[in-house]
Amino acid sequence: MSNYTITFIGWVLFVISAVGFIIASIGSFWAMFGSVFFLLACIVFMIPYFRPGK
Repeated sequence: MSNYTITFIGWVLFVISAVGFIIASIGSFWAMFGSVFFLLACIVFMIPYFRPGK
């Protein structure tokens, strides 16, 4: 397994955990606020995996 694949799997797991945090934080504004930004940060870090190679 390449480093690229392992890193991508790690980011997918981070996204899954962010979704879990969002579900767990329903009803708490600040927890939801932090969870949503955590999810957005994970998605931003995944952008290079979906861009065409050089």
